[in-house]
This record gives sequence, C-alpha cells and structure tokens, in this order.
Amino acid sequence: MAFTVSSSMNNGIAQVTLVGELDGGVAGQFKTAVEEAAAWNPRRLVLLLQDLTYMSSAGLRVLVFARQKMGSHVDLYLVAPQESVQETIEMTGFDQSCIIIDTYDPVVIETF
Repeated sequence: MAFTVSSSMNNGIAQVTLVGELDGGVAGQFKTAVEEAAAWNPRRLVLLLQDLTYMSSAGLRVLVFARQKMGSHVDLYLVAPQESVQETIEMTGFDQSCIIIDTYDPVVIETF
C-alpha cells in the first residue's frame, strides 16, 4: 500500500493523517509534514494512525523528531494505531512521551 500524509490546522490543533506503510523511503514526507505543523505553533499535535499499517524504525525516528520539534509545551496524541504499530511504539518506550487514544474527538482533546 502506498504511503500518504496530509496535514491541517484548526483551533490550535495540528492534525497529521498517515496512511499506508511508513518506512525509510517515505519517512521524509512525514518529517516534512511535522515541520509544517510545527510552523503553525499548535497547542496540540494529533497523529491519526488508524490507516497506518506499518511503521519502521525510520518512522519511529520521525516520531521522536516530532516530540522534540514540538517541545514539551505541545501535547502529542497518537490516535487509533493498529496493533502492530502500537506494539512497535510501546517496545521502544515512546508511548511514555505521548498520549495514545482510540478515537479522535477535538472537543475531548481540548479538555486535556
């Protein structure tokens, strides 16, 4: 499955949607989307992962980059990662640096 990434900003929430397989060949696209989102100065970064079927170590590096680029004042949400993606995130301990949720509701995220 081809990889696609799209991003948007609404009410201080930067949203990045990842679809397909995130490996070293396409990690640069994800990094570019993170840089774009950081330029918007969001209060929260929401990564929609429900359609992301695979994440390699290159994808994990971009997640770490996203955490660093946004800074500690920006909450990082990972929404609905598939089991294999979530296992990868948890094996590295990155789940301690973000908030993993099952569904995306901007109203709920605003209350955190």
